[in-house]
Amino acid sequence: MNHEEFRKNAHAAVDWVADYLEQIEKYPVKSQVAPKDIYNQIPASPPASGEPFEALMSDLDTIIMPGITHWQHPHFHAYFPGNSSYPSVIAEILTAGIGAQCMVWETSPAAAELEERMMEWFKGMMGLPSDWHGVIQDTASTATLTALLTAREWRTDFQTNRKGTSVGKLRIYCSTETHSSADKAVKIAGLGSENLVKISVDDELAMIPSELEKAIQNDLAHGYVPCMVISAMGTTGTLAFDPTRQIGEICHKHQVWLHVDAAYAGSALVLPELDWLRDGLQLADSFVFNPHKWLFTNFDCSAYYVKDKEALIKTFEILPEYLKTKTRGQVNDYRDWGIQLGRRFRALKLWFVLRTYGVDLLRSTIRTHIDYGGWLASQIEQTPHFELLTPQKLNMVVFRYNPPGKSVEELNALNETILTQINQSGKAYVTHTKVNGLYGIRVVLGQTRLEKKHVENLWGWLVKTSDALSK
Repeated sequence: MNHEEFRKNAHAAVDWVADYLEQIEKYPVKSQVAPKDIYNQIPASPPASGEPFEALMSDLDTIIMPGITHWQHPHFHAYFPGNSSYPSVIAEILTAGIGAQCMVWETSPAAAELEERMMEWFKGMMGLPSDWHGVIQDTASTATLTALLTAREWRTDFQTNRKGTSVGKLRIYCSTETHSSADKAVKIAGLGSENLVKISVDDELAMIPSELEKAIQNDLAHGYVPCMVISAMGTTGTLAFDPTRQIGEICHKHQVWLHVDAAYAGSALVLPELDWLRDGLQLADSFVFNPHKWLFTNFDCSAYYVKDKEALIKTFEILPEYLKTKTRGQVNDYRDWGIQLGRRFRALKLWFVLRTYGVDLLRSTIRTHIDYGGWLASQIEQTPHFELLTPQKLNMVVFRYNPPGKSVEELNALNETILTQINQSGKAYVTHTKVNGLYGIRVVLGQTRLEKKHVENLWGWLVKTSDALSK
């Protein structure tokens, strides 16, 4: 493909993307294909000779698109959104065209300095502690692992990197509702899954601080070394909020690293009125939230903050001859701030999104999504045989259909059937959670293109499906 062909084909590709996003509601939200449907349409070996661009685009439409679940569809209410926006898409195109590998300052000074400034912008607009230092990671899972490895070194006076892990000694704590990335991180860090201590939760599924204190005291009495607590600012299952301040005070008392996982809900910190979310954050040693979930920025892009940047750098820095530069110590070489050496130019899409939206529009959009959550929760509370399983939090609603005369098992099966029928219809995509053994339908209202009519449509389909199954 030469320059002129690239120009022509790239314009065609952008037109395809624009048409796709403009017409996205014509697609079923959740892919309707069966396993291997796509695989079996793809030849077993690549072509010997190059194929024309038109053939690629044709196969994109006929083979690939039926197997896509449309995360940018306004009726995507599953998991947490992986949001995008037009300015973010444009920035991704430019990032791909520039093709920079931004491992150290000298490999692209603008990338490093824009990243530094974007992390400062977030601190200011979200009211985060001024002494935090920010870096962009790919995902919150990576950020949690980064925090754990840093805490491991900090707690062992940086001996583990040199001498290996002290098997069975370091203890990590999180609630029973914490994201599975915590379980994976302790394995990768060599601490062992048996040393991840799960703390019980209260009626709203948030960590109970007194139970954390008991667990730490018990471990100290048995010769263990408390290392890190992972506190959730919005769990994945129900958006439960662990009490950051109380947990932070316990961590401070016992010299334990506190990592706050705010992967989804952290974006709501852009709202000045949500001061309760900030309570105790100054006690945290590290913090992560994902702009790629609720701030209209293409996946992947996680904002990770740490109080002690020297501990972070000391954990990860390795300086072979080929990475030595004359600017070292004067600039941020972000390859020392995490696991990867190679780094994408992720700051560009943040810059485009923040400048295009502006703080005011970001805030009003987040507020609107939270209002939609309140509207749906009110419909559930006012409609016979529907009930909330947890209090509505931000823009997530967890509920079930609960007609009389059915056992827990029958209700669980009924709600699973409702969810399955909604998803199989292609009209919307929702997922589920379990609340004290009760099967709940879990709806998140945070998609970039979401409007009130979409929330009303979803509620209508849920009621109609539930009524039909009860006859």
